[in-house]
Amino acid sequence: MQPQSNAQTNRRSHASSRPLAAIERVVLWLVGFSGGFVFIEPAPYEFVIAFAALFFFASGLVLRPGHLPLLVLLALCNIGYFIGVVPVITADGTVMWTAVSLFMSASTLFFALAMTDDAAARLDMLLKGYVAVAIVISVFGILTYFHLLPGSDDFLFGQRSRATFKDPNVLGAFLVVPVVLSLQRMMMGRSRDMLIGGVMTLVMAVELLLAFSRGAWAAAFAAAAGMLWLTFLTAPSLTERLRVVAFATAGAAVFAVVIVAMISIPQVRDLFMERASLIQSYDAGRFGRFGRHILGAQVALENPLGIGPLQFSRLFPEDPHNSFLDAFMAGGWLSGAAWFALIVATVLVGLRFVFVDVPWRRPYIALYASFLALTGESYLIDVEHWRHYFLLIGMLWGLFLAARAEKAAHADFIGGHNTARIKLMT
Repeated sequence: MQPQSNAQTNRRSHASSRPLAAIERVVLWLVGFSGGFVFIEPAPYEFVIAFAALFFFASGLVLRPGHLPLLVLLALCNIGYFIGVVPVITADGTVMWTAVSLFMSASTLFFALAMTDDAAARLDMLLKGYVAVAIVISVFGILTYFHLLPGSDDFLFGQRSRATFKDPNVLGAFLVVPVVLSLQRMMMGRSRDMLIGGVMTLVMAVELLLAFSRGAWAAAFAAAAGMLWLTFLTAPSLTERLRVVAFATAGAAVFAVVIVAMISIPQVRDLFMERASLIQSYDAGRFGRFGRHILGAQVALENPLGIGPLQFSRLFPEDPHNSFLDAFMAGGWLSGAAWFALIVATVLVGLRFVFVDVPWRRPYIALYASFLALTGESYLIDVEHWRHYFLLIGMLWGLFLAARAEKAAHADFIGGHNTARIKLMT
């Protein structure tokens, strides 16, 4: 006698066996791949996301009670932006900034909905698209940096590679997730995976270096370290823990060799030494990056409704370069509090599900570690319109719910199995 599965198990089985399931996964691959081309706006990503959302909703995407906290926090954040933009609605770019913020929030909710069902397969395809485009733009970025393609100067920002992005800092941050995933593949896979993952990691690491983004360098290091530590904590055996330690030691040595080899190139060495400084000239002083954080916090306290999107640079020499402060500036206390709550909730709830044994725990650990690292970077740069950051938030929330359903289904199965055994015995 076989125990009956619950409704959640039926939904997941149905999601993975429907005729449209394969098409949905391909669409998610395209979403992941399109995220690497953002040198124009609107970017291809926007059109692919819009198509994917329409397709998934038409095929039965469902908003569940577990999505409501995310929906409420995103809604509150955007309500604050709408209120903040009213006094400056005629200023250049403010309406577009507000519209893009709404779009980013909508994309986050879409990913959270999409990842809740058929989680393992959908996540796999989405990340495969993400990693594939990261390899493509890394190769392209390396070739253009060394002027091996016509028109290479168009893809440089000063002496920094930006490849298919407008900003080298965003390019560097975009590469954090695929670098960590490739490192994980090297560490946990077979010999073939070690070879392929090693080549992929090397290519992306070189492009990450050539972006010369201090924040992205730090985020990549922190994400890799976080992934290794969480993998160590969740490893089921001593052998796997020793494997993590050995990989971490060998990996650190290899990356040191790669950096030494790269900075032996004069074109790279000079800028590397300049960018490797912990504090740059624009960071220090009363109106430097950190000084603006303090002064901006004072302005935020005096303006409950904010000063409106893109208005910070009218008061100070540059943008806030702090996503939490920018939310308070653009949308007042409502947006600032909602954004802070969203990030804290994602961090705390996300940590809980690191320790839930689900089929997708390995990539989940990589995503969670990357999110933590990029959140740390968000204290030093504005990430409110970084597509991959909202992608991470959406994926994590969707996987929270999928893991909770998986855990409940497993408990149901064990309970039903034990009940069946008792009935058979009696």
